[in-house]
Parts: sequence; structure tokens; C-alpha cells
Amino acid sequence: MGAVIKEKNQTTREFNSSEWEEVRYDIDASVNPDLIGSITDMSLIEDGAMDAIFSSHNIEHLYPFEVPLALSEFSRVLKVEGYLILTCPDLQSVCQLIAEDKLLEPAYQAPAGGIAPLDILYGYRPALARGNLYMAHRCGFTRSVLHSTILKSGFKTAATLSRGYAPFFDLWAIGSRGLRSEDELREIAKLHFPI
Repeated sequence: MGAVIKEKNQTTREFNSSEWEEVRYDIDASVNPDLIGSITDMSLIEDGAMDAIFSSHNIEHLYPFEVPLALSEFSRVLKVEGYLILTCPDLQSVCQLIAEDKLLEPAYQAPAGGIAPLDILYGYRPALARGNLYMAHRCGFTRSVLHSTILKSGFKTAATLSRGYAPFFDLWAIGSRGLRSEDELREIAKLHFPI
């Protein structure tokens, strides 16, 4: 198994439509993105150029001090009415399995094979063993930490969801560049969050 290539149809119900034009941005050139670069420096993209961003399982690959840089870059490239949809592992649910001494037991089955809590914490071991060090995890989040980190990084409003159960063990978040009401965030969540 080589690099993981994500396409528009692997995003959200809303983004997987003809109304959205996809621009893929990735640090790994082997996945053939439209733009190559780090999410901590997105200088290839002008201020306010994007309507929305979908970031799936990216921020856990950064060091903790880099996360605010990446989120600030997401905010910078979004239009004022733009928003971020972000998903990443939920460490609280993963650590529950670890507390039950299930560190190496499969938490769920993926197409690549069994995924253990150790893989969710530090990165998928087979990919790392093959030399794909982009897959290493360097930080993590609980729901409350993700929410506060988004708000401290240039977003005016945020909402988060935890799916801390098999086979997901993930967090979902909305970061809105402009102020939005709770009802507006709820409507965006209905379009993008898995239900």
C-alpha cells in the first residue's frame, strides 16, 4: 500500500457535489495534489481565496506548536464567510481503550487491516515501517481542546462533535471565520458531519 490519495468523494456529503470545486493541497507530492506545501505555510494561496476547507486527519501529524500556525493559515486563506471542516482522532476515546490494556488490539478494521490504539496515537505502523514518515502522529486532541484551539487560532466561532466509538474514534469540528449563531453552525454540521 502506497500513499493515501483522498478525493472529493471522500470528503463530506456537501463537498461531494457539483457545487464545489476541489483544490487539493498536500505536503506529499506522491498523492498528486494540485498544490504542494505544508499547512503551516500556505503562502501559495492568497488571503481570503477559499470558500471552505476540509482537513481530514492532518493536524495530528503536526507538532503541538505547529497546530496554531496551521489553523491560522486555514483562517487566513478563507473568505470572511468561509468555514473549516476538520476531523482528527479523538484521544479521549482512544485512551479509554489503552486504560483497558488494549493498546495493541485492533480497535477497528480498515481496508489496510486492523487499526490498534497505538496506530491512532502515533501513526499507522505499517506505513511508518515502509518509510512514509508523513504518517507519524505528533500531537492529539480531545473535544474541548480542539474547540478551544480553533477559537484561539483566528476563528470567531466553532462547534465540535466526538464519535468516540468503533470504528471511528474521531472528532469533527467547524471553524467559522466570521461570527455565526448556534443555529447556523448546526445547519453547517448537518451538511458535513457524519450522522
